Amino acid sequence: MSEKIDQNTLMTRLGRGSKVTGAMAGLATKLAGEKLFGLNIERTEHAEQLMLALGNLKGPLMKVGQILATIPEALPPEYAKAFQQLQSNAPPMGWAFVRRRMRSELGPEWQTKFAEFGTEAAAAASLGQVHRAKDKNGRDLACKLQYPDMKSAIASDIGQLKLIFSLYERVDPSIKTAQIYEELSQRLYEELDYVREAKHTNAYAHILKDEKTIHVPEIVAGLSTDRLLTSTWLDGKPILTYKDAPLEDRNTIALNMFRAWYVPLYYYGIIHGDPHMGNYSIRNGSLDLNLLDFGCIRVFPPQFVGGVIELYHALMTDDRERAVGAYESWGFANLSNEVIDVLNIWARFLYDPIMDDQIRTISTTNNGVYGREKAQEVHKQLKTLKGNVQIPREFVFMDRAALGLGSVFIHLQAEVNWHQLFEEMISVFSVDEMNARQHTLLNDFGLIEHDSTHP
Repeated sequence: MSEKIDQNTLMTRLGRGSKVTGAMAGLATKLAGEKLFGLNIERTEHAEQLMLALGNLKGPLMKVGQILATIPEALPPEYAKAFQQLQSNAPPMGWAFVRRRMRSELGPEWQTKFAEFGTEAAAAASLGQVHRAKDKNGRDLACKLQYPDMKSAIASDIGQLKLIFSLYERVDPSIKTAQIYEELSQRLYEELDYVREAKHTNAYAHILKDEKTIHVPEIVAGLSTDRLLTSTWLDGKPILTYKDAPLEDRNTIALNMFRAWYVPLYYYGIIHGDPHMGNYSIRNGSLDLNLLDFGCIRVFPPQFVGGVIELYHALMTDDRERAVGAYESWGFANLSNEVIDVLNIWARFLYDPIMDDQIRTISTTNNGVYGREKAQEVHKQLKTLKGNVQIPREFVFMDRAALGLGSVFIHLQAEVNWHQLFEEMISVFSVDEMNARQHTLLNDFGLIEHDSTHP
């Protein structure tokens, strides 16, 4: 029996691998033909077709597509925009799958454990889909079911990602991707562990318990397993429905989002690493924030967070030596003066809103992808330098969170004094105190310590 299961898994993996390879090879062929032979390609149409093909495959490649969309010059803008939609537009699995999976997770009488259970998926993402339900007490629930054979899918897609990165480095050796690959691999495998995600959710509820305008779902342990995660349902509206709301309302939403992401980071060294539009909503009847989906959580060493603050002070005072110390504390090594200059360009862009002591919008963008223009400028300069830059693995989700939040703030056109917000946030920062606070939190909720590649 086990041999048959293994054969089925192998065939699934091989079939998936060929589809993934075909999709990505098709992209490469299209772009190469356009570049080398001047072929006229309708990029927007092809990008939409590719997005649908990858979306139908389910699994982690959709997250990989989103990451590729943030790498400067890796994809044309039309593809970057389409890939960013992958996770929120994934087609759901049918009711037959849901019945089988629920039976395997909660037993043959699983339906008796609920007062109601929706047959249609309320949301579908890269690794699973969500169904609305009610418990016996009438409480609204969200039941997230993992898609079948996701471990095999990750193994297949991670292999493809490694190939894509190796090809990328051959064309452009200015940035090394090994650490990015390792970070993505580890985080993707972690997202399959719904027991771990339940612990993350409970930890976030504790961290944000004093933030009265931020809400975290409550885990229902008796209806959860390692492939089924059941929590309370949080009603809310998509954040983009507030794009045309009064400025005061948009500012309130922006402030709630700022605290939802950065209270955990600057008090506990923890960040929600997946800030896309589907992971938060605005609570019905108020401007409160619902924070959702805790599968992708990154725990940073307190020294790393200290480096974030050190670089801020270095830029504020034009202290080059202090900036170098901050970069080195993150794991950058053998930095030449030219590389430091280029890194400072990127740093000044990211830190610009919090260095400017006035009420303002976060930034502007011409293509809807916050930071893309500046990232392209930095990338072009790195390509002209000798040697290469090894990106510390922590930056994968730190940058993703910063750029993802920045994009939301741009959509809201919020006008806030970001400098004062940040100064207030870091005023009580201490590496030793964070270390003690973080250690207690991880112990209390059964979470592991951070993993890191730098000293």
